[in-house]
Amino acid sequence: MTPVSEVAAPIDFRPEAPAFLRDPFPAYRQLRQTDPVHWSPRLKAWVLTRYDDNKAVCLDREMSSDRLRPFFATLPGPEAARIGDIVRYLTHWMVFRDPPEHTRLRRLTGKVFHLQSMNAMRPAAEELTQWLFERIGDRNEIDFIADFAGPLPALVIMAMLGVPRQALGRVKGLSDEMALFIGSSRMSRDKYDIAERATKQMAAFFRELIEDRRRSPGQDLLSQLVHLEEDGERLTEDELIATCILLLFAGHETTTNHIANGLASLLRFPDQLEALRAEPGLAPRAVEELLRYDGPSGAQVRVVRVEQELRGKRLKPGERVFLMLNAANRDPEVYEQPDRLWLDRGGPAHLSFGFGMHICLGFPLARMEGQVALPAVLRRWRHISLALPGERIEWLNSMVFRGMKALPLRVAR
Repeated sequence: MTPVSEVAAPIDFRPEAPAFLRDPFPAYRQLRQTDPVHWSPRLKAWVLTRYDDNKAVCLDREMSSDRLRPFFATLPGPEAARIGDIVRYLTHWMVFRDPPEHTRLRRLTGKVFHLQSMNAMRPAAEELTQWLFERIGDRNEIDFIADFAGPLPALVIMAMLGVPRQALGRVKGLSDEMALFIGSSRMSRDKYDIAERATKQMAAFFRELIEDRRRSPGQDLLSQLVHLEEDGERLTEDELIATCILLLFAGHETTTNHIANGLASLLRFPDQLEALRAEPGLAPRAVEELLRYDGPSGAQVRVVRVEQELRGKRLKPGERVFLMLNAANRDPEVYEQPDRLWLDRGGPAHLSFGFGMHICLGFPLARMEGQVALPAVLRRWRHISLALPGERIEWLNSMVFRGMKALPLRVAR
């Protein structure tokens, strides 16, 4: 009989706790070691923390990404009506659809949003980086997120879509308000109302731009999407609007966190920061390691379609599964000394962008922006330090997004 002292205490997984938001990796380590397929009564969902399990579920066709429509179907009529535009457009996002709808949307969108078109944005990313530096000027104290990591990805995807640069404040504000619904761990009537209003305004904004591109096509990606046709198939009006919102939202929210988390990680490992500063050619490998070490996506979610067993646990139809990507990326079975940042680390690909058919469509763009932005930041300022203790930095209360609300820095050239 097992002595009482050796019986493991039940794990109380609290993803909304400030200590977890600041540093989730000790909790991930405990789950990986003691309960890698963990049922969370708080979330009423499974929580997976090992690399192989996360990767396998990403490839499992019996796990569904269509989780919004079932949720919306459970809402009372008046509640659903309050978020009518969120329902209307987010259900057209390919990230929330399964084949064959996902296959069709990804195929059509991928005709214009592809590796070549994303890599072609490198000169724009470099120019926008310098433009943001000029706006910052000679200030010695900055909020790295508000002044740089936030606007840069938004400006890049706006340039790609052909959205005027002067619309940055408007679209960034609307996107942040939409994030209250998509990424927030806790909801309230106020947050629902704010996100609904933002979605309605974002849809109206893109509807007007789409009408303009129908009349006067340009060279931008939006014009290509509007006039895209393959074997008689086109994106519907709602699909067009939804895809534009998705590209803008996903194209900057996670990349902001990627750039900011990356710099914060470098500040924790000064030797690695200096290695990248001394050798900018290290950027491609450095970006991959920074994405592994503290990536911008906390979790992806699937819904069980067919009852199955995983590590002795029975997963039943309708149950949600949280794929804890950053936990998988620190799995010691896959990475040597996973809590150490090594910019020239090799090994298996991280899971920060997901894996399989639902891998982030824009991951080459995010990679490129990190490769441009982080070496440029290190060239711009010879001295970079936190402007307040790390424990006082506030992190987003989200299981979907892993990022900070602000990153105050002291900088000197």
